[in-house]
Amino acid sequence: MNLKPLADRVVIKPTAAEEVTVAGIIIPDSAKEKPLKGEVLAVGTGTKDEEMVLKAGDNVLFGKYAGTEVEIEGEKLLIMRQSDVLAILN
Repeated sequence: MNLKPLADRVVIKPTAAEEVTVAGIIIPDSAKEKPLKGEVLAVGTGTKDEEMVLKAGDNVLFGKYAGTEVEIEGEKLLIMRQSDVLAILN
């Protein structure tokens, strides 16, 4: 992928939504929740006021309506500011 975000932006690949509940009920596409976690694929260089603390490979949580959806090479990705990321998962 040849995508380099600028400034304090990050590119995130959202994890797939759950398709089956714990009880075994299949969830249709229209009822699936929007994913709230994903993997950071690329990061910008940061700004003079905000240092970039995320790095490629980090698993993160982000807000439900955070970021802008883009499709690159048939893959749906999110581009958002580092400040829209809520937490890094260990």
